[in-house]
Amino acid sequence: MKHLSPLLVPGTLLFASPTVTAQQAPSPYRTRFAIDAPITVGLGAVSGLGLYLVSQKDGLNDARLATLNKKDVPKFDRFVAGNYSKTAQTVGDFIVYPTLLIAPGLLALDADVRGRYGQVLGLYLQTLVAQNAIFTMTVGNVTRYRPFLYGTEGGGDRNNHIATNSFYAGHTANTATATFFAAKVYHDFNPGSAAEPFIWTAAAVVPAVMAYTRIEAGKHFLSDNIVGYAVGATVGVVVPQLHKTAERTGISVSPIQGLNINGYSYGGLLLTKRL
Repeated sequence: MKHLSPLLVPGTLLFASPTVTAQQAPSPYRTRFAIDAPITVGLGAVSGLGLYLVSQKDGLNDARLATLNKKDVPKFDRFVAGNYSKTAQTVGDFIVYPTLLIAPGLLALDADVRGRYGQVLGLYLQTLVAQNAIFTMTVGNVTRYRPFLYGTEGGGDRNNHIATNSFYAGHTANTATATFFAAKVYHDFNPGSAAEPFIWTAAAVVPAVMAYTRIEAGKHFLSDNIVGYAVGATVGVVVPQLHKTAERTGISVSPIQGLNINGYSYGGLLLTKRL
């Protein structure tokens, strides 16, 4: 498993607070650098901890590999056990990594989004980091053998600790995060657009194709991909939704932190309903 790092996105992105001007359409999001930047950094730290936990996992020795039996795999996933394809793995890599750049890049084609592109990219960075924090902590604490271990191929990778990282599918999750984030942001800037059905369809299809390549490659079972797809799509939609302004939804959810009258710090989410 190649762990995707959201730090590939330029670290200079700012969470710009929206201000209405004659040249810019109002943003559907409310962000504050003083709040969102620490949250993003904190999620990045959690992701780093997860990667450390992954590095501490043990691989399988030959004796343990010899005991693996396809019959021990749940029936739902058994058809994947023993799959192995370098070609499928390469195709998957050529889907996930470009998608992480193409999905937010396509948003720049929209004039309203382009006027708030710094804010949108800041949200995208936070969204990717959130997904990777969930992913790395899950993989770091859960051991599930990859499907190819139930066959005979894979060479030296069969004894590598990453061969125990089947749950859940990170490539699928990151692809879904990128595509669903792009669709969600386009929807929020252009509610009711005639292009939305095509955009949401593309957002759903690309990670599904990604999941297929991971199954064919023998990297993940079907259930691993279903979970990865669900987590990625959910994070891709929920993070921008949490930043929606009350002006667009009537409801605003935003992170808060501060000190109470006794000098104790607090943090949480502020839910605001416009009356």
